[in-house]
Parts: sequence; C-alpha cells; structure tokens
Amino acid sequence: MTLLQLSDAHIVGTIISYLLGVFIVPLVITFSKKRGLVDNPGERKIHEHPVSRLGGVSIWVSTMLTFLLLVVLSFYPKGSLLSGILLGGSLMFFLGLVDDIYCLNAKFKLLIQISIATIVFLLGIRIDNLYNPFGDLIHLNLIVSYIITILWIVGISNAVNFIDGIDGLAGSIITISSVTLGVISLTIAPSNVSSLIAFILAGSMLAFLTYNFNPAKIFMGDSGALFGGFMLSVLSITGLMHKDDVAMYLPLLILSVPIIDITFSSLRRIAKGSSPFIADSEHVHHKLLHAGFTQNKTVFVLAIVAIVSGALASLVIDTAILKYFLYAVAVSVILLILSFFARQK
Repeated sequence: MTLLQLSDAHIVGTIISYLLGVFIVPLVITFSKKRGLVDNPGERKIHEHPVSRLGGVSIWVSTMLTFLLLVVLSFYPKGSLLSGILLGGSLMFFLGLVDDIYCLNAKFKLLIQISIATIVFLLGIRIDNLYNPFGDLIHLNLIVSYIITILWIVGISNAVNFIDGIDGLAGSIITISSVTLGVISLTIAPSNVSSLIAFILAGSMLAFLTYNFNPAKIFMGDSGALFGGFMLSVLSITGLMHKDDVAMYLPLLILSVPIIDITFSSLRRIAKGSSPFIADSEHVHHKLLHAGFTQNKTVFVLAIVAIVSGALASLVIDTAILKYFLYAVAVSVILLILSFFARQK
C-alpha cells in the first residue's frame, strides 16, 4: 500500500497561505472600492453590481508571502526548478494585473505570455520526453520540446482564464486541480517541490473562494486566473510530466475541465471565422446557465467533473491514493463551509 507522508512544510504552508488569504482578501476588496478598481456590470457580465476585480492580488501575495514565512520558519522548499516556478508565476500575475487595470490587447498579451513561458523554459521547466505505451520513450529535440512546452504553459494559463466567467468556478477548479497535483506529486516524487507549491496554492485559493462564491464580493481577474493557470501548468510539468510512464499524461485528465472548454471554444470561434482570442458567452458554464442552472449549481456540476477526474487520475497511480485525495477534498469542503458561514455573520 502506498503511504502518503505530508511533511511539516506541507501542512504549515497550506495553513499559512489559507490564513493569510482570509486576512488579505477583505483588505483588497476595500482598496479596490476606494480606487474604483471594480468590474462593472455589462452586456457579457452576469453580475448586477460593481465587484472588485483584484482578487489575484490576494492569491499571489498569500502564496508568495507563505514562501517567505517558510524561510523564516526554516521550512524553505529547496528545488532546482523553484526559481522558474516563482519567477514565471509572478510575471504572469503582473501581466494579468496590468490587464485588469488597463485592458491590454489580446495579441499583445499572448506575445508576453509566450515570452514568459520562454523564460521558464530556459530556466529548465520543459517537456523533454513523451511516454510511448507501444515502444521506446520518445526523446524530443530542443525545438520540439520548446514548442510543446510553450503550447502547454500558454494554453493552460488561458484555459483557466477562459473558465473564469461565473462566481466560484475558476477558484474551485484551481483548488481541486492543485489538491490532485499535490497528492499525486507527493506520492511519486516525495522530494519534489511541486507538491508543496500545489498545497500552498490550494490554501490561498480556498481563502479567496470564501469571498468569491455567488454572490461574489471579489473576482480573481486576469491576474488571479493567469497566475493560477500558469502554476497548474508548470506544476504538472515538474510534478508529473518528468515521469517516463503513463503518469506524464495525467495532467490532461486532472485539467480536463479547462482543457475541454478552451478546445471547443477555440474550434467554435475558428469555425465561425472569428479570432479564438475574442471573448464570447458560449463557454461550457454559459451553456449550463442557459440551460437553467444557477451559478452555484453550475459550479457544483463542473467541480464534480473535476473531482471525478482527479479521482480517476489518483486511481491510475495507486488505488490507495484515492483515499488520500478524497480526504484532501473533504478537508477543503469543510474549510469552505466554515468560512462561508463565518462570512455571513
């Protein structure tokens, strides 16, 4: 039986990021309202009142500040790829933050995203091999490795941004995916830093969700969605895609919700002769809303899909891992419920 061993750093890091987030989010909400940095209702918007759009600030700050506190507490997570993860995540966050404030051109944003992904690639985060179930491992040359890595990082970053269309959805998917990546990464590579970062991200996202479920008091904005999507993309590379077996393909299952959405959205727009970068109201969550689902029910349906996907990914590694995955999901749900009722008081 596989034994999952959480270190003190995993537990302390998750708790710290969660508590920091719960404290920081209200400050961001107050600051946004004073500065007028809110998302106003519009034709494509489904909210009826101005809402802070700087939720990404609280997510990024609580995540990064947790690392600083881990250093102070002597739990510093060592790892050769840590610089690429933190630097790339920060750059993607700042890109999203500028977009939240100034509304950048979509093609310009894509160019910057590719540049950030290139920096990360040069820092060593890359997909070098492809597992071949029918033969020998496929070794990728530098050019092919670069193309696949860039497509994955930029694609997942934008895929998560695409599903950030209703209260609580992107945050829920990021949390579930982070928990899944954290549990599986910790199982197959206990010394890998990826699992620790995944758990810290989950803690930060859980705190944000406390204020993001319908009716939302804050949105994560592009800063939060791009940061969360980027982190999931690189953590899947450093945590699972370095394996020389079927485990390297598990991120396709773990991130199935955003991957399916961005794939069909892009194909639909191209088929209509439109740019895949032009936003519309025909995403999966929009279709569920049009079918009569409420925002919370839509989030629940897609969250269940993500949980089932995570459970299946856990089963592929080891049947015992499913138990730990369900424990982690249960703890996350309990924290959300307690936080939700605390917010109502």
